[in-house]
Amino acid sequence: MKKLKLGNSNLEVSALGLGCMGMSSAYGPAADKQEMISLIRIAVEHGITFFDTAEAYGPFVNEELVGEALAPFRNQVVIATKFGFDIDPNTGSRSGGLNSRPEHVKRVAEESLRRLRTDVIDLFYQHRVDPDVPIEEVAGAVKDLMQAGKVKHFGLSEAGAQTIRRAHAVQAVTAVQSEYSLWTRDPEAEVLPTCEELGIGFVPFSPLGAGFLTGKIDTNTTFHSTDFRNISPRFMPEARKANLALVDLLNQVAAQKKATPAQIALAWLLAQKPWIIPIPGTTKLHRLDENIGAVNVELTPDDLHELEEAAAKIQIQGARLPEAVLKLTGR
Repeated sequence: MKKLKLGNSNLEVSALGLGCMGMSSAYGPAADKQEMISLIRIAVEHGITFFDTAEAYGPFVNEELVGEALAPFRNQVVIATKFGFDIDPNTGSRSGGLNSRPEHVKRVAEESLRRLRTDVIDLFYQHRVDPDVPIEEVAGAVKDLMQAGKVKHFGLSEAGAQTIRRAHAVQAVTAVQSEYSLWTRDPEAEVLPTCEELGIGFVPFSPLGAGFLTGKIDTNTTFHSTDFRNISPRFMPEARKANLALVDLLNQVAAQKKATPAQIALAWLLAQKPWIIPIPGTTKLHRLDENIGAVNVELTPDDLHELEEAAAKIQIQGARLPEAVLKLTGR
C-alpha cells in the first residue's frame, strides 16, 4: 500500500489506516479478542501501518488489544491514541466528563504507554476540546511529553479552526481527526482549509458513515441494544429511509467502477487531498479486504464532479450524533 505524510510533518503512514474502536465498544458487545488480534496483524501484512485507538474505547481494553496485537511489529507501525476524558479506573465510567488538565494528560500518557506496550506514543490526540482548560496549556503538556521522548506527534480530535490555530502556535499539530465522509461534510467549511494552510494532516473517522455507506444497512436493520446507532438521529427510521438516496448514488457509481459502495465512499475521500488519511474500522476480515481495495479504485475528475453534483441534490436527514455529544465537538 502506498504511504502518505500527514501534512508537513515527517509522519508517514499507509494511505488507509485502521480504526480499532469498534472492536471493543460503541457498536455492541466487544468482538473476540484473539480474532481481533489476528485481524490487526493481517492488516499489517496487507500494508496498513496506521492504527487508531483511545483510552476511552472500552475503556482501556482497546489500547491493551492494540498493544498486544502490534507488539511484534512495533517498529513498522504508527499508533495513535487519545486523552481528554475523566475515566474512573475502577468502573470505567466517564461520568467525570472532560479532563485535559496538564497533570492529567501526563498521567494518561504513562498509562497508555503501559497498555500499548511501548515506550513512545506516535500520535497523541486530545479526544475532545476541554472548555475548562486553555488549549495552550494542553499543547504545552503534550510538548513536555514530546521533549521527554514519550510522544512523537500532537493531534486534536473534533476541534474547531480557532482552537487548531491556538494549539498549533504552541506545539505544531500533526493531525486533526474528525468525522468526514460523503454524508458528513462539516470539516469542509473551516477545518480543512485551516489544515491546508498550516500543513496539518486530516484523519476522517467514520469514513463509511458508521456502516451506512456500505449499503448493508436499510430501514429493517436492527442494532444491538448497546450500539450507539440506536440513539443517533441519522439512524432513526425516517432519516434512514431518506438517507438511502446517498447509498443508491454510491451503488450507481460502484457498478460503473466494478467496485462496492464502501470502496467508492473511501476512494472519494482519498481523492480529496493527499494529506487526508481515512481510518475505517471493522471487525470482519472480508470488510478489511474490501476497504483496502478502495486504494486501487480511481475516480477521475469527471467521476468526482458527477458524484459531487448528484450528492449535492441529496439532503441528508438527522444530526450525525445525539445533541449531548455534538456539544463536545467543533469547539
